[in-house]
Amino acid sequence: MSAAPGLPALEPIVGRYLSLDFEGRRYRVYFEEAGEGIPLICLHTAGSDGRQYRGVLTDPEVTRRFRVIAFDMPRHGKSSPPQGFEAEEYRLTRDFYTAFVLAFADALSLDRPVVMGCSIGGRLVLNLAAQHADRFRALIGLQSSAHVAPYYDTEWLHHADVHGGEVCAGIVSGLVGPDAPAADRWETLWHYMQGGPGVFKGDLHFYKVDGDLRQRIAAIDTGRCPLFLLTGEYDYSCSPAETEEVAAMVPGALCIIMPGLGHFPMSENPDCFLAHLRPVLDRIAKA
Repeated sequence: MSAAPGLPALEPIVGRYLSLDFEGRRYRVYFEEAGEGIPLICLHTAGSDGRQYRGVLTDPEVTRRFRVIAFDMPRHGKSSPPQGFEAEEYRLTRDFYTAFVLAFADALSLDRPVVMGCSIGGRLVLNLAAQHADRFRALIGLQSSAHVAPYYDTEWLHHADVHGGEVCAGIVSGLVGPDAPAADRWETLWHYMQGGPGVFKGDLHFYKVDGDLRQRIAAIDTGRCPLFLLTGEYDYSCSPAETEEVAAMVPGALCIIMPGLGHFPMSENPDCFLAHLRPVLDRIAKA
């Protein structure tokens, strides 16, 4: 229900914290949710947080059938780093990321949820499809590729001579589609400007080094778990050709190239993205 003219609108999103014991450490994990029905876990991009999924969380067509859950990975957004973080260098690995998503789903007792992830989340979706397909009802990869060739020096993302947040936003600014509304473009970049020191760089260890999945893609069986790949056409970090290459290796995968969108479709232009997402969710709900 929309608010009357002149009155503030109260969004249906509820935010909570989860204390999660994982691999010998306790993590205080923040997540937001809205809706009811089939659980839909949303994974944010490198260096950002779950606020990217605001458009999905507030869409009544989605939330009337899906319980949308967007959580901040440790060190991101409102999720705290674990105790002792100040004495270590953060580097996200494939095994940690995979196991953490499974542990989060188990902690909330989610029965065969759908997982949708973008960028590093989209890469993680492919690993879930290859190794844990039976745990999920369906998997949705946004800007999903099996690997990426390094195209810039990540040392500048955590360097005393630059402003960390602004350089992170500067790096990703060219990945936003040219048709993105100005307000959504700058909100997407603002999330990057607020990132913790070294977090974006640490995430890219997974994206550029430890998350190379080229040898695992052939193991994906869409008969066990449907796989949907949605990629914006304006993206040099995960080009349409790279997503199409993954789809060609996975019989039964549905690949959709989204015109006008870039690397952050769910936050840079939510209305346009939802027009592509809703039919996919319809298929999942009816399956």
